[in-house]
Amino acid sequence: MTTMPLIILPDPLLRKVSEPVERIDDDLKKFADDMLETMYEAPGIGLAAIQVGVPRRMLVLDVANKDEDEKRPMVVINPQVLHASDERSVYEEGCLSIPDFYAEVERPAMVRVRYTDLSGKEQEIEADGLLATCLQHEIDHLDGALFIDYLSRLKRDRVIKKFSKSAKAKL
Repeated sequence: MTTMPLIILPDPLLRKVSEPVERIDDDLKKFADDMLETMYEAPGIGLAAIQVGVPRRMLVLDVANKDEDEKRPMVVINPQVLHASDERSVYEEGCLSIPDFYAEVERPAMVRVRYTDLSGKEQEIEADGLLATCLQHEIDHLDGALFIDYLSRLKRDRVIKKFSKSAKAKL
């Protein structure tokens, strides 16, 4: 397994809508392993393929309690939100593509998502709590959206300006 470089804001690739995964083969399985390795190394709890420069509708996540020894990785291919509750919840979110910035985001408290797993089987999951938030955050990436889009325009513009300035300084 290899770690891959992360795409960082303001890279315009983060705003690209990802294409569906057409087939699950050994290359895709290796890519999923590499994505998980990258996510764990970062460290994070979720990673969308677009965040490593691959515009495919695929994400990995693991919301297992850090104190637990056992990892519980999930590979989610071509996810589709079937239902989102009217009830809302607020979590402090961060993003591997927007390092060291966190903000409270309000999202539906529960979602039902249909996806394909790595063995090619269609699955459905009803999620709440951190898992629901993480799924929504990563699915947003596949649609070219970022968690900062849920903030006020002023806060969002400040974050973008900060990361744009930082990117220019690295050139």
